[in-house]
Amino acid sequence: MRLELRGGALSLERGRPRLMGIVNASPDSFSDRQGSRGLDELVEQSHRLVAEGADIIDVGGESGRTDRPPVTEAEEGRRIVPLIERLVADGIAVSVDTWRAGPARAALGAGAAMVNDVSGLADPTVAELCAEHGAGLVITHTRAAPKVKGFGNYEDVVADVIGLLRDRARAARDVGVAEHSILLDPGLDLAKTPAESVQVLRRLPELAKLGRPLLLAISRKDFIGAVTGRHPADRGAGTLAAIEPSLALPGAVLRVHDVAATADFVAVRRALLGAVDGLDAALVAELRREAFIRPAAGHGHTV
Repeated sequence: MRLELRGGALSLERGRPRLMGIVNASPDSFSDRQGSRGLDELVEQSHRLVAEGADIIDVGGESGRTDRPPVTEAEEGRRIVPLIERLVADGIAVSVDTWRAGPARAALGAGAAMVNDVSGLADPTVAELCAEHGAGLVITHTRAAPKVKGFGNYEDVVADVIGLLRDRARAARDVGVAEHSILLDPGLDLAKTPAESVQVLRRLPELAKLGRPLLLAISRKDFIGAVTGRHPADRGAGTLAAIEPSLALPGAVLRVHDVAATADFVAVRRALLGAVDGLDAALVAELRREAFIRPAAGHGHTV
């Protein structure tokens, strides 16, 4: 599979999902204990995620939290544009997490390669903008309005996901978005109970029949919290467990906070499933044990 973005493309293959690193330019992310960061800190975080294995950085200027009111489009643009400009200048592929045409237009003007629309194209202008700029487009399943907590009344949640994504993808193609620029997101936790999100993950092969790679925005989600009883920032292990079904897909992108841990998980699972690249060589000596840290004077000895 191939995902065409503005300025380049990503090849996708079974068992090797691409990674999208999450960088929040908003001060109220649902899972961020630190809160607001300055521009330089956000740029540094983005570079670190790329070094850890992220293929694309997803920049968001408005939290998806439903207990916070929407910010103005001008404020969202103010948060994201300087960061996108810096990252694009550094050669980093950037996706913008927005559902509104104004911020999408501003982000694409700053050089963003893709728009990650979590609303299911609530504003069709977003697709038109992606077509105009030759940008990638994420189309997400949801039956709730943006920033509204609600649940669908599904007879079959997976059938509903397939139907809506097929319809919205057709609408995007009709306004000029290229087939190979479309990435489909089943919308875990969006208008879905934890049980419904789990059901979607169990039935990913059915979604793969749509013929496009899937974006799984899986990191630290509520369904993981429902299973583990843990707060968002403590859902790392649960996130890795939830990644497992994606390895069977012909093409997938994983949207995650912890890029290094995800990359390690995927690498080890690939090895266990038969991809043994590099395992014939002995482990380099530097990796066989932790480096010795000399204690400061007067603080005893490390053993």
